[in-house]
Amino acid sequence: MELAQVRLLVSDFGACYRFYADVLGLKPQSGAERGPYEKFSPPGGSAGIALQDRAMMAEILGEVGEPATGHRSLVVLRVDDLDTYCAQVTERGGVLVHGPVPFTERMRVAHLKDPEGNLVELQEWLLLRG
Repeated sequence: MELAQVRLLVSDFGACYRFYADVLGLKPQSGAERGPYEKFSPPGGSAGIALQDRAMMAEILGEVGEPATGHRSLVVLRVDDLDTYCAQVTERGGVLVHGPVPFTERMRVAHLKDPEGNLVELQEWLLLRG
């Protein structure tokens, strides 16, 4: 398992995009200034920070109608075998709130919450970027 990123769930995507790109000087991966998702890389090439539209995550989790303040961040962990890892997590008392399901053609995901309600996303990368 490896830490893939810390993702911030935001309501004002454009303002946050400009802050991380223009103020902090992080490099956007795709230039998606309007969202709903963008990953930023620090100069050293370590795990990045990503922005995702908060409403998009609420829709994915089936939490539409939750308070606008909702989730603010999630930790993203990459695992080799999502089904096996999810089975191990649930055996140890974890409760999946979503998935495992395909997310894009490149990955499958599952979500759970820690005891404080913070989101954790588990990712299995099916295809690596070329």
